[in-house]
Amino acid sequence: MRLTILGCSGSVPGPDAAASGYLLEADGFLLGIELGNGTLARLQTLRSPFDLDALLLTHLHADHCADVSALAVYRRYHPAPPYEVRPRRLPVLAPAEAPQRLANAYAAHESERRGTDLSDVFDFRALDAGATRIGPFTVTAHPVDHPTAAFGVRVEHGGSVLAYTGDTGPCPQLDDLAAGADVLLCEASWTDAPDRPAGVHLSGRQAGELAARAGVGRLLLTHIAPWTDRGEVLAEATAAFAGAALVEQGAGYEL
Repeated sequence: MRLTILGCSGSVPGPDAAASGYLLEADGFLLGIELGNGTLARLQTLRSPFDLDALLLTHLHADHCADVSALAVYRRYHPAPPYEVRPRRLPVLAPAEAPQRLANAYAAHESERRGTDLSDVFDFRALDAGATRIGPFTVTAHPVDHPTAAFGVRVEHGGSVLAYTGDTGPCPQLDDLAAGADVLLCEASWTDAPDRPAGVHLSGRQAGELAARAGVGRLLLTHIAPWTDRGEVLAEATAAFAGAALVEQGAGYEL
């Protein structure tokens, strides 16, 4: 598997920094994971959006799915879509309310939305707890602790495991999600402090402690807000887990 970082800014895009978006590729199959603000632009610097074979959204906050609207426009109106070799409808695995929520985002006013949905370009499939196949990948979703329906995902292929937390506060499900993973792609939105709200995000310290408990091979820190000191988040994580590193937009990692 090859993991590519389209964007890793937390909660909002930052200066020249897209929000959450990742590509995972194996056996010629390209899976998008998240498509937050600015990630479609980043995708086009690397690949054609028509190269996507499927898209997975862990939850429906804008920094993880805002560019789905732009992707709908791209797939619907591109003058020369390669539908002779690609299916017209892109499989999208997302929380159950995604078809309506994303249609609302695409066309917010009822008069524009009436009679219109996104099913001509997307094949929505409900993401729920448990395992499913997406192309060559086995994807196991774990419900996590966030203000909206949200999942972390464990992706397995060829004996390698990528665990991705999505957005979450500390919760018991994270230990099962991350157990023995080769790579833990973990949100660390802020530094550690006693007054951080529960059930929202992880700190650098909490990410490092999770990686140590789970016995992962590598810890990749992502989703750091633009107003947060990345160096402090890394220092917290490294104090608990020596293999921590900050992901960078455009970087690639082999699993």
